Amino acid sequence: MSSPYRRKGRRKLASELNVVPFIDVMLVLLVIFMITAPMINQGVEVDLPQTTSQPIEDNNKPLIVTVDQKGNYYISLGDQEKTVDLDNIASQVKTVLSRNPDTPVMVRGDRNVSYGQVISLMGTLQGAGVPNVGLISEPPQGGQSQG
Repeated sequence: MSSPYRRKGRRKLASELNVVPFIDVMLVLLVIFMITAPMINQGVEVDLPQTTSQPIEDNNKPLIVTVDQKGNYYISLGDQEKTVDLDNIASQVKTVLSRNPDTPVMVRGDRNVSYGQVISLMGTLQGAGVPNVGLISEPPQGGQSQG
């Protein structure tokens, strides 16, 4: 005897995938990234001196050597930043310049760092074979730089 509720044919399986929950999760992640992206701190925080000079345009990513208020040294190229001792800066810079000799080298010194530390750093960079060392500063608080 067969059950009156049993069907004679096989039931067709629905093979559709519901993507609405996936889209909801992606939109939530997008909103989270949009909110947190401006909060990400770029590099070491230093209080730069102000100047009225015009910025220099260059297409190469610069190698930036930073001296913070405590006298710590940092090297950054693009998005990579690492702490380094003054004794190891020359070898790090030589490695970068051997890969790309046209890489501009910039010094970012905190306003409260002694002049001697910045000069010592610049001497180390020139000893590493850097022909020109640039200094990074901020424009005056008035907004527009004078030329």
